[in-house]
Amino acid sequence: MMNKRSLLSGAGGALAGAALAKLSLPFAAYADDATILPFANGERPLARYPGKRPLICLTSRPPQLETPFAVFNESVITPNDAFFVRYHLAGIPLFIDPGEFRIEVKGKVDRPLSLSLTDLKTGFEPVEIVAVNQCSGNGRGFFYPRVAGGQLASGAMGNARWRGVPLKAVLDKAGVQAGSRQVTFSGLDKPVFSETPDFVKALDIEHAMDSEVMIAYAMNGEDLPWLNGYPARLVVPGHYGTYWVKHLNEITVIDTIYDGFWMKSAYRIPDNSCACTEPGQAPAATVPIKRFDLRSFITNLADGAKVKARTQMLVKGIAFDGGYGITDVLLSTDAGQIWHATKLGPDLGIYSFREWQSAVRFPPGKHELKVRAINRIGQSQPMAPLWNPAGYMRNVVETVRVQAA
Repeated sequence: MMNKRSLLSGAGGALAGAALAKLSLPFAAYADDATILPFANGERPLARYPGKRPLICLTSRPPQLETPFAVFNESVITPNDAFFVRYHLAGIPLFIDPGEFRIEVKGKVDRPLSLSLTDLKTGFEPVEIVAVNQCSGNGRGFFYPRVAGGQLASGAMGNARWRGVPLKAVLDKAGVQAGSRQVTFSGLDKPVFSETPDFVKALDIEHAMDSEVMIAYAMNGEDLPWLNGYPARLVVPGHYGTYWVKHLNEITVIDTIYDGFWMKSAYRIPDNSCACTEPGQAPAATVPIKRFDLRSFITNLADGAKVKARTQMLVKGIAFDGGYGITDVLLSTDAGQIWHATKLGPDLGIYSFREWQSAVRFPPGKHELKVRAINRIGQSQPMAPLWNPAGYMRNVVETVRVQAA
């Protein structure tokens, strides 16, 4: 990172040459502003990376960039230039030749493949899906007692229209052998130190072959942004972003259960129905994190906002879950004593944000707004926050306090 008001030469136009044979990515600079997130030690600089508007910078190496929450009130689809960024390894690719790029498909297959971008785009029937990508630690900064890890507010998520090919079609072409149990995925980002484990994730073979998991090469009608996985990434609808491997270049079918660090040790949750423990207690057993919990947010009012009393206004927001689909969103303006149904926006699919809105008149005074969603199997959100040592899967009923005058 550089100091404020400075940009490396050529940074602003680094991604303007998408039609060129080769792309490169310089590092970024601080923007002129900072933001204060609503928890202790929450001051963050805003950083401007090529292809991105100023985003909230958690770390610069590797890049961890959070979407300013006001973006989610702009549209149900998160713009590419505002989409959050999460890398695990500092050795991110700074140079990719799209003409030479290949995805190797190997392991327990009858016909190993080496697929170019042209192969992906012309050799398979394309599919599209609108789906939320959410970091496992989205909201970790709100955990109390505090836990280690990136202190994120609620901006480590985004909703996009992904275009690509079903992973199943690629695996079918390769010919998955009998007895295969999992598929592993790796990308071009690499560790800086030899002691750091490479970032490799795994899906059970049944999940990998379910026709929903996708190798995506486009996002919201454009090539993937560099920092969101150009030129191809894994899309795993309904599952946390740890599985959405960026710069995907290696797919391996195995006949064992993969036991690498990022599956065996990292991204694990308590093995119980709430994925939670009492604060300070270690879980008796853990399992890999998988599907999203149900979530909902108010997007057009910030905590502490001032509103005009006795004048009708819309309260708006979004809701989503791990793939059952949202059926109802309820809003309370009196701290949860009475709940009212809201009007849902268009249904873009079971993996998408679902917009909601409600017309409200606030009498003078202070008001505590709460929002909770219900999905197609009757699940809702807890009124009190759940806790686990890793700070994953926050989905408490969110509260926004306003003053009407």
